Amino acid sequence: MNYLVIFIFVCISTMNADQEIGGIKIPGTIKVSDQQLVLNGAGTREKFWMDMYVGALFVKAKTQNASEIIAANDIMVMELTIVSGLITSQKMSDAVDEGFIKSTNNSLSALQTRINQFKQIFKDEIKKGDTYVFQYEPSKGLSIIRNGKLSAMIPGLDFKKALFGIWLCDNPADKDLKLQLLGK
Repeated sequence: MNYLVIFIFVCISTMNADQEIGGIKIPGTIKVSDQQLVLNGAGTREKFWMDMYVGALFVKAKTQNASEIIAANDIMVMELTIVSGLITSQKMSDAVDEGFIKSTNNSLSALQTRINQFKQIFKDEIKKGDTYVFQYEPSKGLSIIRNGKLSAMIPGLDFKKALFGIWLCDNPADKDLKLQLLGK
């Protein structure tokens, strides 16, 4: 009986353990506005067999349902850490445009002003090691934090859905990364 208790404790304590992916340490939990979020999953965005960035998705309760995450009007965080020196501001801006087109099935008209505002965070040179935190809170909207500094606030659940859809929609930026973010 004691072995069962120890086994259950070990399983529970390692479910939310810190991870290291692509040399980036990712915590098993984070705190946002006094709410504990758990790491749903994390992985690497690859392009032409090269790692571009490490993405980590934090939610209130783990799920493998991408549609649920996209639609949820709950606190959640998507964090990107740049791991390649090949990413430029223009390439990131172009990738964001493509991602929003796929995420919204090209229904951008209601979002275009906010997408343009969002893309401004990539106007400064992007360097290896830069971090981007996209923190959604229903009462505030989306906080965009670059290298620990608040860069922008963008309102709207519709914008959050489109942004998180870049990684989690049916036609995501990277299918392997989507699976990793979903903990699969």
